[in-house]
Amino acid sequence: MAEQWEKGTLVYDPRTDKVGEYRDAAGRYAMLRPVGGGREWQADPALIRRATAEERLSAGVRAANSRSGRAGGVASLQGDDVSRPPEPLAGCATCEDLAVRRDEARARCDGTEETDANVLLRRHLRTGHEVPGSSHRRIFRYVPYSIVQDATAEPEYEARCVSGDEADCGAASGPCRGPAEVEEWQRRHTQQTRHSRYRRNFADYAVMEPADGC
Repeated sequence: MAEQWEKGTLVYDPRTDKVGEYRDAAGRYAMLRPVGGGREWQADPALIRRATAEERLSAGVRAANSRSGRAGGVASLQGDDVSRPPEPLAGCATCEDLAVRRDEARARCDGTEETDANVLLRRHLRTGHEVPGSSHRRIFRYVPYSIVQDATAEPEYEARCVSGDEADCGAASGPCRGPAEVEEWQRRHTQQTRHSRYRRNFADYAVMEPADGC
């Protein structure tokens, strides 16, 4: 009698030499779906068996490579050292969940579950993060720029009184169009208060203009 499989179990089909995810029974056939998604196929339920850890790992790698190829080939697991467990990235909830799942499986001495967690974590790192050592490349073109004052905006000058033994006076001139206006305000404020120490600020607007021909 053929074994009853739970939906989602990874099984090996010797007729096609493929690992698939068990989906359901259809008449006298078992319906399997490729790891990572794809078109289902019919398998003989009397022949399929539970996939080994190595077969699950290999199927997961092929599925990840297939997805990378469909996305433009920007990442590939073929050059990874799959003999070493992948490291989760700090701050990622998915990474942390898979790492906990792996640690719990290791504590139970469940090598199959531990391998599954490593495959899922490695797949997530490839699809969800830019992993160091991947073939992601960004090309930046250097463009020289000149920094020039924006002729459409007026520069601003301002002064603030910082006289005082325990606390600054805090009186301010407000934005002025030129240094002469600020100096005039300082003279008046000093005459009225005898304060003599000020902090002055100058602000302008600048624009970046690319060099000719860029």
